[in-house]
Amino acid sequence: MLFRAQLRPGDRPVEFFHMATVRVLLFASYAEALGTSSLEIEVGAEPRVRDVLASVRARAGATQLPPSPLVAINERYARLDDPVGERDEVAIIPPVAGG
Repeated sequence: MLFRAQLRPGDRPVEFFHMATVRVLLFASYAEALGTSSLEIEVGAEPRVRDVLASVRARAGATQLPPSPLVAINERYARLDDPVGERDEVAIIPPVAGG
C-alpha cells in the first residue's frame, strides 16, 4: 500500500510504503529445516504468495523449499500469483506420503 503525505503547502509529496505483516506456518521437514513452526514476515506493498516465499527462502535453512511448494492462505489452497493480505496466515505444506 502506497501512502503520500504533503507536509506543508508548496512542499513535494513524501511517499512511503506500508509493510504488511504475514504469519507463515511451516510443517514437518520445512519446520525442522527452518527451526520453527511459524514466522512473522514483513512483505512490501501488494504482496503475492511468491513474495512471501522469497522472504522465507532468504532465511537460513530454507534450501529444502521446492520452487513451487504447496501453499494455503487462511486454510485455502493458493497459487504463486495469489495476493496476500495484511495479517493473512500462509501455510507452506510439504509433500505427504501415505501408507
